[in-house]
Amino acid sequence: MSGAHHAPRGFRNPHDPTTKTLRDVWRWRRSTSPAPWPAWIEDPTQPPPARLQADAIVATFIGHASFLLQIGGRCVLIDPVWSARVSPIPGLGPKRVRAPGQPLDALPGCDLLLVSHNHYDHLDLPTLRAVRQRWRPPAATGLDNARHLAKAGIHGARELDWWQHVEIAGLRVTYVPAQHFSARTPWDRNRSLWGGFVIEAAGRSVYFAGDSGFSPDFAEIGRRFPRIDLALLPIGAYAPRSFMRTQHMDPEEAVRAHRALGARRSIGMHYGTFFGLTDEPIDEPERWLAATRAEQGVAAEDFVTLPFGATLIL
Repeated sequence: MSGAHHAPRGFRNPHDPTTKTLRDVWRWRRSTSPAPWPAWIEDPTQPPPARLQADAIVATFIGHASFLLQIGGRCVLIDPVWSARVSPIPGLGPKRVRAPGQPLDALPGCDLLLVSHNHYDHLDLPTLRAVRQRWRPPAATGLDNARHLAKAGIHGARELDWWQHVEIAGLRVTYVPAQHFSARTPWDRNRSLWGGFVIEAAGRSVYFAGDSGFSPDFAEIGRRFPRIDLALLPIGAYAPRSFMRTQHMDPEEAVRAHRALGARRSIGMHYGTFFGLTDEPIDEPERWLAATRAEQGVAAEDFVTLPFGATLIL
């Protein structure tokens, strides 16, 4: 199996091969100062999601990039992270400033687990262990990521290359390109594949972008999937642009991605959850999204953010 994104020892971005080294990370951390965030935010309690009928699309925003998605009557848990920190070192690293929007035991089920890539804010072993113990769902992820899920006791995860699909849990799941990178240690950079998912059932489809810089991939995904009913798009972790541009979209680019996809509706994600992951103020992504949405002529209801723990029913 090969393609423009395959490299001799892993994977690469075909549109923008720029990669950041540990020296780049060190330079960013030494030369910038993140905007102050509140120590803790107590969000209003939201009603727990109920399992709904097969013809509805239901998205419950847990926080950051974690969603419970319902489509085709199935419950799909995407990039679940309930831990207080996202880091390889206990007690260190980006810290949660708000609780997950719903407790894990408030969810109506998990028929399928999807993990987009191996970064700690998307692949969280303690949460995956809890998911396995509660529901034992089948799982799908990108190439060379199943070994990480196995560390949480999730064995037999289906590994997919870009544009490959699998019929699983009564759903059709396609792994689609993203402009990002992978690493869990200083020694395994880009050895595992990163990407997003298109989930289809009963004539409906949902796109989850994972992490991505802006690239031609969005237009190609829109061409291959001409009816995207709902897109889940990152709008945060973009500062400083000199460091983040190639791997994380800002809100202006997220709105461009929404338009390139031809998505009927979009929900913003990947913001306002973990302090230390990025430099921008906690409330800037939503403010910038509202401004650029108006500038690009996108209706407010077509690209929204949800209160943490809230559920949108289409």
